[in-house]
Amino acid sequence: MRSTSSQANIKEIVREKYGQAALRVKTGGSSCCGAVPSGLGPCDVQCDPITRDLYDKSQTAGIPEDAVLASLGCGNPTALAQLNPGETVLDLGSGGGVDILLSARRVGPTGKAYGLDMTDEMLALANANKRKAGAENVEFLKGEIEHIPLPDNSVDVIISNCVINLSADKDRVLREAFRVLKPGGRVAVSDVVTRGAIPDEIRQQVLLWVGCIAGALDESDYRSKLNAAGFEQVEVEPTRVYRVTDAREFLASSGVDVDAIAPQVDEKFMSAFIRAVKPRSVKAQQAPAKDCCGPTRCD
Repeated sequence: MRSTSSQANIKEIVREKYGQAALRVKTGGSSCCGAVPSGLGPCDVQCDPITRDLYDKSQTAGIPEDAVLASLGCGNPTALAQLNPGETVLDLGSGGGVDILLSARRVGPTGKAYGLDMTDEMLALANANKRKAGAENVEFLKGEIEHIPLPDNSVDVIISNCVINLSADKDRVLREAFRVLKPGGRVAVSDVVTRGAIPDEIRQQVLLWVGCIAGALDESDYRSKLNAAGFEQVEVEPTRVYRVTDAREFLASSGVDVDAIAPQVDEKFMSAFIRAVKPRSVKAQQAPAKDCCGPTRCD
């Protein structure tokens, strides 16, 4: 388990990165998953193929462009998740709001769509996009995905787009997701996962290309953590497999020997769609023993 200071440091790095991404969008740029060194050109080009072509234009019609540009996602959970009219959906790490605005359409006026983000700049951008879209069933909340500011058993579906992997305490995130979901509620998230052993130094070399892989779990570990949190029907479905050749120019310009690392990286990093279900009947945790004093019997 990471130390408290290490967790806090990771959280601040993520907060700063997301804040900068929101500010770039406001000044006419775009965001991306990886951190791009100066002088290497447009961010969205350098992040290819992670953030490329995630949203169909027919989907995003009527969604403010800033919401799409602010996405730091690696997938499109709204295209794969089952969302029904009248349901309550929560997006963990909602950013500029694209996924929650798309979800709000699908749950309709009788449903509710919450977006949760810890970054002031992203929340400001998301609320501006909400006003532009005229989305009355959307509410953006400030908070951390490790401490979701919603009551127990209050959400039907949790989505997220390449955010859970950034948390330094994924077990806590998944326990919180379990807590706020109603019995029978569903997790339907896009995230980056790994497959097979990858040396730490190799992770660091490709970190500039795929900034969100630093905390990516092996797909089997993701399953195990969801099961440990109490979820059932866990599925991890790869949706986009990354190859080093897709980023050869970018990695080479960063001083990486692409040919040397390719055998250890190719097809080991991927975007995946992760599904899980909270059981309809959840066993109550054993209550702590009561303190007994006086003659009263403690049952």
